[in-house]
Amino acid sequence: MRVEYTFELSTCEVPRFSVEAEEGIGKLFTLATLILNVLESRAKVELVFYGLNPEDPGRKIDAFKEILGSCVSAGGVAYELGNGGRVPASSITFQWIVIRRERG
Repeated sequence: MRVEYTFELSTCEVPRFSVEAEEGIGKLFTLATLILNVLESRAKVELVFYGLNPEDPGRKIDAFKEILGSCVSAGGVAYELGNGGRVPASSITFQWIVIRRERG
Protein backbone atom coordinates (compact mmCIF):
# COMPACT_ATOMS: atom_id res chain seq x y z
CA MET A 1 0.00 0.00 0.00
CA ARG A 2 1.25 3.47 -0.81
CA VAL A 3 -0.03 6.52 1.01
CA GLU A 4 0.84 9.97 -0.26
CA TYR A 5 -0.11 13.17 1.46
CA THR A 6 1.02 16.69 2.03
CA PHE A 7 0.71 18.97 4.99
CA GLU A 8 1.78 22.43 5.92
CA LEU A 9 4.11 22.61 8.88
CA SER A 10 2.37 25.85 9.83
CA THR A 11 -0.88 23.91 10.44
CA CYS A 12 0.71 21.14 12.49
CA GLU A 13 1.32 21.83 16.18
CA VAL A 14 3.37 18.66 16.80
CA PRO A 15 4.99 17.19 13.68
CA ARG A 16 5.20 13.39 13.68
CA PHE A 17 7.26 11.14 11.45
CA SER A 18 7.74 7.39 11.12
CA VAL A 19 11.01 5.64 10.38
CA GLU A 20 11.36 2.07 9.20
CA ALA A 21 14.23 0.58 11.18
CA GLU A 22 15.47 -1.35 8.12
CA GLU A 23 16.14 1.92 6.27
CA GLY A 24 19.76 2.67 5.52
CA ILE A 25 21.94 5.03 7.51
CA GLY A 26 21.52 7.73 4.84
CA LYS A 27 17.88 8.09 5.84
CA LEU A 28 18.92 8.84 9.43
CA PHE A 29 21.16 11.69 8.27
CA THR A 30 18.28 13.10 6.21
CA LEU A 31 15.93 12.69 9.17
CA ALA A 32 18.38 14.41 11.54
CA THR A 33 18.60 17.49 9.34
CA LEU A 34 14.82 17.54 8.89
CA ILE A 35 14.26 17.34 12.65
CA LEU A 36 16.73 20.15 13.37
CA ASN A 37 15.00 22.33 10.78
CA VAL A 38 11.55 21.59 12.21
CA LEU A 39 12.75 22.34 15.75
CA GLU A 40 13.57 25.86 14.60
CA SER A 41 9.85 26.58 14.53
CA ARG A 42 8.28 23.90 16.74
CA ALA A 43 8.83 23.02 20.39
CA LYS A 44 8.94 19.28 19.77
CA VAL A 45 8.80 16.53 17.18
CA GLU A 46 7.55 12.98 17.70
CA LEU A 47 9.06 10.00 15.87
CA VAL A 48 8.10 6.37 15.76
CA PHE A 49 10.78 3.86 14.80
CA TYR A 50 9.54 0.41 13.77
CA GLY A 51 10.93 -2.85 12.46
CA LEU A 52 10.73 -6.63 12.32
CA ASN A 53 13.58 -7.31 14.72
CA PRO A 54 12.75 -6.31 18.33
CA GLU A 55 16.18 -4.68 18.71
CA ASP A 56 15.92 -2.59 15.52
CA PRO A 57 13.96 0.42 16.85
CA GLY A 58 16.32 0.90 19.80
CA ARG A 59 19.44 0.55 17.64
CA LYS A 60 18.14 3.07 15.12
CA ILE A 61 17.22 5.51 17.90
CA ASP A 62 20.74 5.21 19.33
CA ALA A 63 22.27 5.84 15.88
CA PHE A 64 19.90 8.76 15.32
CA LYS A 65 20.88 10.33 18.66
CA GLU A 66 24.56 9.93 17.78
CA ILE A 67 24.09 11.66 14.43
CA LEU A 68 21.92 14.45 15.86
CA GLY A 69 24.33 14.96 18.77
CA SER A 70 27.24 15.49 16.39
CA CYS A 71 25.69 18.76 15.21
CA VAL A 72 27.18 21.72 17.07
CA SER A 73 23.87 23.60 17.04
CA ALA A 74 21.96 20.58 18.41
CA GLY A 75 23.46 20.93 21.88
CA GLY A 76 20.13 21.78 23.46
CA VAL A 77 18.14 18.75 22.30
CA ALA A 78 16.39 16.51 24.83
CA TYR A 79 14.93 13.06 24.24
CA GLU A 80 11.98 11.40 25.92
CA LEU A 81 11.00 7.82 25.17
CA GLY A 82 7.32 7.33 24.59
CA ASN A 83 5.37 4.11 24.26
CA GLY A 84 6.81 1.11 22.52
CA GLY A 85 5.81 -2.47 21.97
CA ARG A 86 4.65 -4.96 19.42
CA VAL A 87 1.81 -4.62 16.93
CA PRO A 88 -0.73 -7.38 17.75
CA ALA A 89 -0.83 -10.30 15.31
CA SER A 90 2.40 -9.23 13.61
CA SER A 91 6.14 -9.30 14.13
CA ILE A 92 6.49 -5.49 14.03
CA THR A 93 7.97 -3.77 17.07
CA PHE A 94 8.00 -0.02 17.56
CA GLN A 95 9.23 2.75 19.83
CA TRP A 96 8.03 6.36 20.03
CA ILE A 97 10.46 9.14 20.93
CA VAL A 98 9.87 12.84 21.56
CA ILE A 99 12.63 15.29 20.66
CA ARG A 100 12.58 18.77 22.17
CA ARG A 101 14.78 21.77 21.68
CA GLU A 102 15.91 22.98 25.09
CA ARG A 103 15.89 26.76 25.06
CA GLY A 104 18.29 28.37 27.49
